[in-house]
Amino acid sequence: MKLSDFDFDLPDGLIATRPAVPRSAARLLVAERDSIRDAHVHDLVDFLRPGDRLILNDTKVIPARLSGARVRLGDMGETRSKIEATLLEPRANGSWAALLKPLRKVREGDRIEFGAGLSAVCVRKANGQAELEFNLEGEDFDAALDAAGTMPLPPYIEALRKADARDREDYQTVWARRAGAVAAPTASLHFDAPLLAALKAKGVTFSHVTLHVGAGTFLPVKVDDVTTHKMHAEWGEVSSQAAAEIAETKADGGRVIPVGTTALRLIETAAVATGEIAPWQGETDIFIYPGFKFCVTDALMTNFHLPKSTLLMLVSALLGHDRIREIYNHAVAGRYRFFSYGDASLLIP
Repeated sequence: MKLSDFDFDLPDGLIATRPAVPRSAARLLVAERDSIRDAHVHDLVDFLRPGDRLILNDTKVIPARLSGARVRLGDMGETRSKIEATLLEPRANGSWAALLKPLRKVREGDRIEFGAGLSAVCVRKANGQAELEFNLEGEDFDAALDAAGTMPLPPYIEALRKADARDREDYQTVWARRAGAVAAPTASLHFDAPLLAALKAKGVTFSHVTLHVGAGTFLPVKVDDVTTHKMHAEWGEVSSQAAAEIAETKADGGRVIPVGTTALRLIETAAVATGEIAPWQGETDIFIYPGFKFCVTDALMTNFHLPKSTLLMLVSALLGHDRIREIYNHAVAGRYRFFSYGDASLLIP
């Protein structure tokens, strides 16, 4: 299974830099059996059935991108150098793994001031990352980070424009609850209150799970044989309540439909040991590519993904390589908008 098998030509003009307004006005490609239909996200209620259950990732994106200055005292007095930081994940000891740019200008022991009363000391450098120990913790840290940080937009959007105040709302789901992600579960960004109300009235039910999406989600696959690729790990939890709700839906004949690949990877992780959903908590590095046996997922709502990405491999596992190629050819020809702020698809095997 070669990396080139998952390549396709994507015109630059199809990369979305802003979401649709309102959220549910985004386009929706519905692929079921042999058909492909063009609709909008607010039409989702027409394609779901009473008794279907949507699985929603309730992670909350933190404003993980920080601009600051490295402060160093020397024989000539204080020197300052501009530093950009992107927080990656918290460590058990309370420090944070981070990317620093430029990393070479920071030594272990240097202090970086970010504003809003927030500063950090670089306590370690290894493997292209830094470990930062902040001067604040708990609610004080959260408040200072909220004041000093900006939303960590994906690299392909950052290359076209910088994050701004609109992204504080746009790059967050309406049900975000548990802070810890540095990237959004982007299929969930299409939902708004009227759509959720319409789905509930239809008899569609919801379960919340948590997967804190990490910056590793944007890492490229660098091996030609994709089966040898090593996935990054992300922390997640399927509660006993969510597991029971999913099991009940399966027993009653309803469909379990994750909203986004993050929710899908999490519930399949929670079922991989026994073949049935169970409560689960920990770090998952599950890699889903063609040949994977799905235990829980009956369909998937997701955005359109990067060429040669692990997410394109995931949807190819669900629907088949040839079918996904047909769907993506239709999306490109129909000028669907791609990636995090782009349009959505409902994929029903």
